[in-house]
Amino acid sequence: MAIAATFLAVSTTSALAQSDPPRPSAAELAIDAAIPLPEPANVPPPTASDFKPDTTATVSPNPGKAPEGATKPADTAAAPSIEPTTNDPGKTIAAPPTASPATATAPEPGKDPVKAASNVPAADQPVAERLRDMMATKATRYFDRKTERAAVEKFYTGRDYAPIWTQGGNLTAAAKGVISRLKEAAADGLNPADYPVPDFAAAASAPDALAEADLKLTESMLDYARQAQSGRMHWSQVSADIQYPEHPIDPSEVLANVTGAKDASAALDGYNPPHKLYKLLKAKLAELRGVGDGAPIIIEDGEALKYTAARGKNAPEADAQMSDPRVPKLRAKLGITENADDIRYDAKVAAAVRKFQESVDLKPTGVLDDRTVKALNTPKRDKQIDTVIVNMERWRWLPRDLGAPAIGDAYVILNIPDYTLKVMQRGAQVWTTRVVTGKPGQHATPLLSETMKFITVNPTWNVPPSIIYNEYLPALQQDPTVLDRMGLRLERARDGSIHISQPPGEANALGRVRFNFPNKFLVYQHDTPDKNLFARDERAFSHGCMRVQYPDQYAAVLLNITMPNERYTPERIRSMYGSSEIDLKFPTPIPVNITYQTAFVDDAGKLQFRKDVYGRDGTMISILKNNRGKDLENVVAHAQPNYSRPKGPLPSAVNVSDNSFSSGSSSPNFFERLFGGGGQPTPPAPVGRPSRRVFTR
Repeated sequence: MAIAATFLAVSTTSALAQSDPPRPSAAELAIDAAIPLPEPANVPPPTASDFKPDTTATVSPNPGKAPEGATKPADTAAAPSIEPTTNDPGKTIAAPPTASPATATAPEPGKDPVKAASNVPAADQPVAERLRDMMATKATRYFDRKTERAAVEKFYTGRDYAPIWTQGGNLTAAAKGVISRLKEAAADGLNPADYPVPDFAAAASAPDALAEADLKLTESMLDYARQAQSGRMHWSQVSADIQYPEHPIDPSEVLANVTGAKDASAALDGYNPPHKLYKLLKAKLAELRGVGDGAPIIIEDGEALKYTAARGKNAPEADAQMSDPRVPKLRAKLGITENADDIRYDAKVAAAVRKFQESVDLKPTGVLDDRTVKALNTPKRDKQIDTVIVNMERWRWLPRDLGAPAIGDAYVILNIPDYTLKVMQRGAQVWTTRVVTGKPGQHATPLLSETMKFITVNPTWNVPPSIIYNEYLPALQQDPTVLDRMGLRLERARDGSIHISQPPGEANALGRVRFNFPNKFLVYQHDTPDKNLFARDERAFSHGCMRVQYPDQYAAVLLNITMPNERYTPERIRSMYGSSEIDLKFPTPIPVNITYQTAFVDDAGKLQFRKDVYGRDGTMISILKNNRGKDLENVVAHAQPNYSRPKGPLPSAVNVSDNSFSSGSSSPNFFERLFGGGGQPTPPAPVGRPSRRVFTR
């Protein structure tokens, strides 16, 4: 190309020197024809041997400088045609000097730039062209999520639309790994029917079919990664009192990670939760299904199979039967051991299909149709299996890293249905205790992940609005002295809002210690004067907060994790008990994870089940069975309920504190009153309130 472009420059220079250039001769037209036109294919550039030397052409003695008055090389390369330097057929053209790169690559005006050669192998180019067309016109059919569609388009563009999963029509190692993982999705508590695997063998001879299969497998892979990491439903579908941090997949990362991995199956499996308790549940799920480490039998899609009895007395029975290579798998799936390798869809197979259809509420026709195949591939269900699956699903909602790395991956995990709290560090249990949790219904303890920032010794109980407006104010209408008898103080702001609090002391509803992890649900962990409830097996009695059986020990454990050199003991904590609030702030906050595990594996390796006290399992099983959670994109807002102010005046006998607080910006809001500021400077206590001491390290 460089030689050809320079040839153009010299030819045009000679042409300009003649006032009336003659028409090209046949020989000169032959020269034009000898110059190859640019094509997408890899055509080698012309060399000096492709042209005869021209002894009459004038060449500049300085190859780096064009003759005076000549056209610039860049302009020459853009000329629409080649002008001859002579019409003498006996004269030849000399080889021009080598042209610069700029001269060689400049496009001709009015023509498209020369396309770079494709890196796609010739065998895959037809499929690549179809993939290019399908991504331009049908991408939303396969990828309805905007971020995934953009990532897929970018990934295919980066490889010139070469197919991801095949080479020359044959499956790659990555494709085989992905297909294996998708077919074993039931082992992960997922449904293989949600991740269909296209039939590449049937598509091998048709570029259109191969391109579509490539996109479908990409779609199924992304669906699996997303649901394995974040769940098949969003937690907001289950209840308004659940809030965990979002951790969606990055589709670009998934594509690069899985296609570039040595083991694509393991790479895709890596999007499942890494937690030990999740993996133990997965092993128990396999035991419940009776499949051990083996993969479930999957019946491929195909034509409908129907048994037809032989007609006539002398007609052979075998002649009336359909045959299909899927029948041996079908026999194994339905428990037919006789003639296990027989491919005929005989009377026994049809009867077994009919019985299966009745068990899953399908019309018992005995015909193996698409709906029956899908039902056969849906994992076996029973109550225990369903319970394990929804608990595996809830593990997908939790953060991948439960603890804080700076303090040995320490964290607190509380299991509501088991009424237990555990402190974990470096993968081992450090301490555990019993807890009391919220009542079912309106006072259920929320599921959340937050960080505990400090502990308050001798806390003031600032009564939540739900209790004030739903319980205490109605009680005041019946007995105006009830708050005084309970040791509670009522204050009314200028805007009419009510604040009720209880000062520190032995009778305080929060006991002697409060554990603060500020959250939108306004719940925390605390001590309690009602110790008798810890002796019960079922302990759902609170208004949503979590009561801890041994708060002095709990406080010492947490403080020693965050400040090991201080050597806190339960005795040291108890020595702080008094009438003034004391905040002990953590240099490193400790993550707190409130969970709902109705099925878990204990330390002895035994599968344990607990009562579904809040009905979370039932809601989730219904969503999964009806497939209502697969494509949810909208997250339900979680706002605290609005409580209307009391209508009319309070009863005349109600004792309202003289130090009624202002609703101005300088006063602490309810969130600050409840959690003590959460690490912010403590606001000055109103006159008459107990003083607060703050300990920071």
